[in-house]
Amino acid sequence: MSQAIAFDTYTYVKKLRDAGVDERQAAIQAEALVALVEDRLTTKKDLAEVEVTVGVRFKELDVKIESVRSELKRDIKELDAKVEVRFKELDAKVEIRFKELDVKIESVRSELKRDIKELDVKIESVRSELKRDIKELEQRMVIKLGSLMFVAVGAVAALVKLL
Repeated sequence: MSQAIAFDTYTYVKKLRDAGVDERQAAIQAEALVALVEDRLTTKKDLAEVEVTVGVRFKELDVKIESVRSELKRDIKELDAKVEVRFKELDAKVEIRFKELDVKIESVRSELKRDIKELDVKIESVRSELKRDIKELEQRMVIKLGSLMFVAVGAVAALVKLL
């Protein structure tokens, strides 16, 4: 990643020497400065290499993302298909259950109709018995009333003779 930086060590050493620094110390400072600059500073070329590397990584990530997206779409379609099948199965079960309930309801309805008819027959029988009993009671009352009237007329006739 590192590339030699154009640094004029000769001019740097000369400036330090002219400023009163020992030439040997100036040379050591120049070497240390070059080492520091080369080790720590990033060049345009370094940035371009990083940019290319990052671009390649982004493209790789785009490919991976697209792959994952395709897999997810496929998985979603599979799940949709499974859910659709499950809904159809449930619909079929519900339909069967409704039919069973309809049959039970119809059976109960038939039983209730039969029971109602039986009750109607019993009610009619009781009504007929009551009518017969009422007629019989009316006849008895007519006979008793007639007997009472006969006795009353006889008693009145006897009283009239006696008086």
